[in-house]
Amino acid sequence: MNETTQLPLVRERFYRRDRRSVPAAREFARWALRDWSIGERADDVLLCVSELATNALVHGVPAGRGFLFALRYGEEVLRIEVHDSGSGLPQIREPDGESGRGLLLVAALADKWGVGEREPGKIVWCEFAVVEGGAPSCGVTS
Repeated sequence: MNETTQLPLVRERFYRRDRRSVPAAREFARWALRDWSIGERADDVLLCVSELATNALVHGVPAGRGFLFALRYGEEVLRIEVHDSGSGLPQIREPDGESGRGLLLVAALADKWGVGEREPGKIVWCEFAVVEGGAPSCGVTS
């Protein structure tokens, strides 16, 4: 039997430390979801993109640096990754006023999330189980 291994589809983009990077990353993700015909859970995915990108800008990207945003799709799993060069490990914490809800939301919406090592910095990621060609969700159509 001649089996082929399906490599994941990947979209990556680098963003500067700039407040406009969060909506740009979200739009980049929306485009990839549309291109890959993933409508299922799109709202949850886009919210997690916003939260992880915001956390990178606020906590993980030193002045003069940026972050790498990646989407990987294969084997019915969509993975969001944000690579930054900052120190420290993100943790879920009690919300404090208007802040502190980002990872709480990611943990509630994604099927899995975690932090990986890189030098320098870290990779904060989350995953969603999706089915190719799933029913479109708010704002994302094939």
